[in-house]
Amino acid sequence: MDDSELIRFLASIVLAATPLIIAVCGETITERSGVVNLSLDGTMLMAAMLGFIVALETNNVWLGFLAGAGIGAFFALIVAFGNIRLGASMVAVGFVLTLLGDDLSAFLGQNYTRIPGPSIIRGSIPILKDIPILGPIFFDQDIVVYFSFVLVGVTWYFLNRTQPGLHLRSAGERPEAAFARGVHVNHVRYLYTIVGGALVGIAGASYSLNVKIGWAEGATRGLGWIALAIVIFGGWSPIGGAMGALLFAATRSLVTVLQKSYPEVPATVFLALPWILMIAVLVLAGSGSLQRLVTFLPRSVQPAMSRILRVQPPAALGTTFEEN
Repeated sequence: MDDSELIRFLASIVLAATPLIIAVCGETITERSGVVNLSLDGTMLMAAMLGFIVALETNNVWLGFLAGAGIGAFFALIVAFGNIRLGASMVAVGFVLTLLGDDLSAFLGQNYTRIPGPSIIRGSIPILKDIPILGPIFFDQDIVVYFSFVLVGVTWYFLNRTQPGLHLRSAGERPEAAFARGVHVNHVRYLYTIVGGALVGIAGASYSLNVKIGWAEGATRGLGWIALAIVIFGGWSPIGGAMGALLFAATRSLVTVLQKSYPEVPATVFLALPWILMIAVLVLAGSGSLQRLVTFLPRSVQPAMSRILRVQPPAALGTTFEEN
């Protein structure tokens, strides 16, 4: 693999990671407010299907993304309403929605499989695209990829440097104290569950409109579960989550290369590698081993890496809060 092929390979990893980065940011926002949305896999399937169909029928990719965001927000609203208003288990509601989204996407999209449709036009960023190595990898992409970069930064800033972000985090950490200080905890949870769900829907639409153009049954199946795992791996931080998404995308791309290089090895062995890696990383993160590895890094970067690799869920994650 020469230098140009390597750069194209790395650029393809960034593109493949884009839906995961967007979905991880969305779920991070939701979970930091205290709500667990397990409907991600079904949401992404529905959004990929509906986004492609709307874009195809209207010849407008942005309406496709809007449709994806809408279905994602709707599924998330059901999760929030079921838990906050009806007192149902958010885990159970989310799991049922995942099953529903899987079957419904296959049924509604059966007449649109393997059909070419509109996609995002590539657009380089002037000056930045000319940076050696990094330019062609990160800045010779398209607007959806750039959106994912901006989203990571904006999400981090919002969560950690703004008053509404403080209210969001307080709803997920100490809802009783937040309520005592005038924060309407359940309103906050409704809002950010819907916002997070809309981002997950955009992630699903970005897959069928940007990564692998078109709709095929089960196109994004499994990515929602991976996004949920990456949220944990990233320590409920958008920056850590983006790193996890890039790692997973790199592993899947590497698997493709290994399959071509070693055709005698059964394909199932290579296909299992990304999932094994993700499980291994989660086990290491949960045991604190990753934190211990940070001590071998230069002291100047240890504090930042410790914050990124810190796996500590919001204290009130998955709990129901009743405002009296």
